[in-house]
Amino acid sequence: MHSRRLHLVLASLLLAAFVVAARAQKPAEVWTEWETLSPENEEFTVLMPKNPTTESTTFPYHKMELNARLYLATSSAGPVLAVTSLSGIKSDPAQYTEFARFNSYIDAFKTFFPVKVRSKETLVKMTLLNSRPFHGHTGRSYRLTIGDLNGSLNAFVTRKRFYAIVSLNTKKDDALEEKFLSSFVLPERQNETKVVATTDPDKQNPNPAEKPLDPNTQNVAPESDNAPATPNNNTEPAPPSTPNPPAQGQQNPKKIPVNGGMLNGKAIYLPVPEVPSGEATGVVLVAVLVDEQGGVIEARAVSGPANLHAAAVAAARLARFNPTLLMGEPVRVSGTLSYNFVRSN
Repeated sequence: MHSRRLHLVLASLLLAAFVVAARAQKPAEVWTEWETLSPENEEFTVLMPKNPTTESTTFPYHKMELNARLYLATSSAGPVLAVTSLSGIKSDPAQYTEFARFNSYIDAFKTFFPVKVRSKETLVKMTLLNSRPFHGHTGRSYRLTIGDLNGSLNAFVTRKRFYAIVSLNTKKDDALEEKFLSSFVLPERQNETKVVATTDPDKQNPNPAEKPLDPNTQNVAPESDNAPATPNNNTEPAPPSTPNPPAQGQQNPKKIPVNGGMLNGKAIYLPVPEVPSGEATGVVLVAVLVDEQGGVIEARAVSGPANLHAAAVAAARLARFNPTLLMGEPVRVSGTLSYNFVRSN
């Protein structure tokens, strides 16, 4: 009899240990009630914890004013789920690329969102993982860190708005993150039909020199108050050669960019690149092409340590300049940006 009771006690202890271990492997869900959120005047649908906090506001971004809407669910246990909706940068392929528009929105998001979940002094870090097109919309995936919160960010830009879908937590919970991020839905992007005059080659390919983004070489980093120093080496890429004059009756070729030389001192916004892990030092020169509105549409590293190229190019793509006028008309400018990576003490 005593032996049977002992066996029952041991079995009960083993069962209790198994239950505790199972609970430890799979965190209990913080929110028990969820709802499908499809706000008026928005394009998305998403599954969120019931009764999320909502906010509508405006904030300045360079010389623009952006409209922002925030849908936020937080818990004292740690998780943060959010959808940020931004508008104010119109889709205009004739003026700038979709990639440049997306980059501007990401930069604005880094200013707007972190203070909604943590203080202004909190360290913010974003690392680009890959390209993530969704139903025809341009998109990217990032790893996002805001203070003690870590998680994922999926971002998409439509013709009307920019959406950032964020899942953060103080501890790893893949099931909760997948449940939220995978529920976000956008309608299929509709193609626009345009009539192109076949006699004008410039209109058929308005930006032949532009290259698509290579997501494997781009890291988006948080902003810093320290501007990069300019080294004494003022090496600049050679200005493009003057093309042959067009034959009689042919269309004039696209105007070549103006050579602007070293452009660090001419930038109105020059974010500092993120220093890669390890003790990386050196000077990286990045050749850039600035469009008529002052945005960088091309960037490539031309010198410096190879392991610093990606960080310098990513920062260069976010730089902004005042438009350059030639005889009263805005023109493109080619030049060089210099980034001096120094070892932190």
